[in-house]
Amino acid sequence: MTDKYDKPLNIDRYAVLGNPIAHSKSPQIHAAFAKQTGQPINYEAILAPIDGFAASIKNLIAQGYKGANVTVPFKFEAFNLCDELTERATSAGAVNTLSFNQNKIIGDNTDGVGLARDLTLNYSYALKGARILLLGAGGAAQGVMLPLINAEPASITIANRNLEKAQFMIQKIAAQHAVCNLAVSNYENLQSKFDVIINATSIGLSDTILPISNTIFAKNCLAYDMMYGRETPFMAKARSTGAQVADGLGMLVEQAAEAFYVWRGVRPETAPVIKMMSTY
Repeated sequence: MTDKYDKPLNIDRYAVLGNPIAHSKSPQIHAAFAKQTGQPINYEAILAPIDGFAASIKNLIAQGYKGANVTVPFKFEAFNLCDELTERATSAGAVNTLSFNQNKIIGDNTDGVGLARDLTLNYSYALKGARILLLGAGGAAQGVMLPLINAEPASITIANRNLEKAQFMIQKIAAQHAVCNLAVSNYENLQSKFDVIINATSIGLSDTILPISNTIFAKNCLAYDMMYGRETPFMAKARSTGAQVADGLGMLVEQAAEAFYVWRGVRPETAPVIKMMSTY
């Protein structure tokens, strides 16, 4: 029991906003980080109305929240709401981490670094010199391009049904950064072999199978699906070829750790939290 003369602990408040949001694992992850590091924070999941995201953010600021994570479908709206953007957010064209500082909204994107850290640290997979295939050209794919490029792979190929969308994505990143060899393709025409294949599409939410050939999985290929919590058709196909298969749970925890670091200046250990979350 707290003594009546004790000074109450100042708890900083954070949240994740999305629609839907009840499924989010972020509160458990950040609670684990806070316990591990001794940081006095409270983190909650908030359902934002589809047409009321900006109002929800302003309400958080008025209540004294220090920051927020943003998930589907508000990452692009969050980008447009910011007063300042980090290089990662500018490159991604989307924001998943907001900091509220001196009446300014500062936007960042930790998705890409979360993926890169999961691949290189948790799976000990060297991306330097690798032939990378990125499936999809939406927000998820765009958000991870900069860290993949910074890892100095031999090449990155973006495959998408809409070639114009993939081409636009490449032109945008090439205009901003010195890049490795970049290429685009539709799914059916993929013929080369790849060392790392990343599924950044949402097709894993259904049982639809991407029309990709089994021959594109190189020996010792790492097949990575950003989805987590289920064996997707992409993962099953990759496993049938003998590829090493991984889901996006580690990316979820790693991007959360990066957001925690942005807010608190403390980097939590992710391995025990990934292990904990894999049992949920």
